[in-house]
Amino acid sequence: MKEIMAIVRMNMMNKTKRALSEAGISSITAKDVLGRGKGLVDWRLLDGAEKGYEEAVAQLGQSQRLMPKRLLIIVVPDRLVAKTVKTLIAVNRSGKSGDGKIFVMPVLGSVSVRTGETGDSVLDDA
Repeated sequence: MKEIMAIVRMNMMNKTKRALSEAGISSITAKDVLGRGKGLVDWRLLDGAEKGYEEAVAQLGQSQRLMPKRLLIIVVPDRLVAKTVKTLIAVNRSGKSGDGKIFVMPVLGSVSVRTGETGDSVLDDA
């Protein structure tokens, strides 16, 4: 069993939910988050701004450093990991900076609060 954590653009959420549902992955949790990747950050400017250099602060401007994103948490049986990741990439890849990230992590167990079932039986069967 694996947890797939995906960070995607806000405007891709409906397409992503639809694609996952069509792939048989209906159980997801979503949360609004703020974040930034490494793509458009000039680390020298950021370092200079943190040290208090006025020139660096001025070049960074007043723009928002953290962008609104959507965090998806999807727990699937091991056999559905590749399908889920492939679906997430197919829907969210535009080829531009900010398309998002996907992280896959092990899950040690699961329990349905309502039924008491445990293990993979509480997950999607796709």
